[in-house]
Amino acid sequence: MAPSSSRRRTAVLAGLGLAGLAVARSRKYSFERDVQRRVGDLVADADPQHGARFTSEDVADVPAPVRRYAERVLDDGQPYVRRGQLHQDGEFRLGDAWHPLTATEWFSTQPPGFVWDATIDVMPLLPVRVIDSYQDAQGALEARLRSTLPVMRAGPSPEMSQGELVRYLAEAVWYPTALLPTQGVSWEPVDDESAQATLKDPHVTATVVFHFDDADHITAVTTERYHQEDGSFARWRGTFDDYEEHNGLEIPTTAAVAWESEDEPYWRGDLRSIEHVVANDDHER
Repeated sequence: MAPSSSRRRTAVLAGLGLAGLAVARSRKYSFERDVQRRVGDLVADADPQHGARFTSEDVADVPAPVRRYAERVLDDGQPYVRRGQLHQDGEFRLGDAWHPLTATEWFSTQPPGFVWDATIDVMPLLPVRVIDSYQDAQGALEARLRSTLPVMRAGPSPEMSQGELVRYLAEAVWYPTALLPTQGVSWEPVDDESAQATLKDPHVTATVVFHFDDADHITAVTTERYHQEDGSFARWRGTFDDYEEHNGLEIPTTAAVAWESEDEPYWRGDLRSIEHVVANDDHER
């Protein structure tokens, strides 16, 4: 090849590389803006719930294990949680391999919603960014390699919305005033160690069975949940442990979730920190 032709080819390849880099940066920037918009909308839409505080009357008519739980983890006069933010360290299982994960989740209790922003180190220098969310009664999940290349997308759909509302309801152990009947949760007895909770959010309904231990803590949740990978509904389980007090609330600091048909969980992690913004209080605690 002649030297001039070689230089032209090199210039073309360099130009294509720069163009590709520009497209990748544009996609990443657009994705970041979308995530920030979702979080901003979640925070802005959170109802202040002025003056709402827990009293024993809030749990006068719930099943016995639910009443014992509420009176264990909430102090009388505890302001309702209206929104907040939590940080997790954990692992996500892909096949037989576990991969490190860090996540930040923003949540709102009225209306119910969350945005979970996680980074999974699938391979060195190849992180996958996962956004799992429930907002405006719609659930969706999106995963991108290096925040740029789409590798998975699910929802919004009725099935995804129901599955994500299930997740919200199960995770309410981290903001337990959200489990009170005054927050739209209805309870039915199962036995002395479990009770069924149902939450309706306009056109979406989630039902979860909560399991309690002798210390009156929630240790597990079970339900049928939409499995986006194969489009089926399957038995799903979450477990919680290591309760500690944070911001006046007694909450678990370790958790794991699994499909009951599998031998191992697909996610397990620790609560690194959590902030609660409470009723009639505009400052994070």
